[in-house]
Amino acid sequence: TLMTDSSLANTQDTEQLLEALPTPNSRPGLGREAKFAFVALAIFVVAAMVWPHTEDKTAPGGELFDARGRGIRIESLMAPVTLVHFWATWCPPCITETPSIQRLAADYSSQREFGLVMVAVADDIQKAEDFLGTNSGLYDPDWKIAKRYGTDKLPETHLVVLGQLVES
Repeated sequence: TLMTDSSLANTQDTEQLLEALPTPNSRPGLGREAKFAFVALAIFVVAAMVWPHTEDKTAPGGELFDARGRGIRIESLMAPVTLVHFWATWCPPCITETPSIQRLAADYSSQREFGLVMVAVADDIQKAEDFLGTNSGLYDPDWKIAKRYGTDKLPETHLVVLGQLVES
């Protein structure tokens, strides 16, 4: 094809512009400080994702009371595997659930590794004793122990294995 002087000049100008553009290998990179900051941020993100998130799962301790008002440390009642059950006679779901919990305890009563700690919360001692049919109930009159377990409603059962709160 025939090129005119003006098209030749335009082609040369275009070539000069293309040569002046940086190529992928000639682009200026991140500065040393930016690279360091990027690497530090990447390490922090990876560490946050894989670092073990530990929280203390030790079962809370504290003092419960028997029907006579004598204090009993809840931790002294723990078997290697223990269900801690918070309930009350004023709680309709508790009245329904408690007989099942008692049957479970009876079924496993020969197992020394298993225990059940039933705790009546903010309850009338005589009503609880009559309902359970025993005078060996345990009481948390002011929700102090229940709240340590994270209980804010009844009934609620917590699984404690070897002193560690496993499930609530």
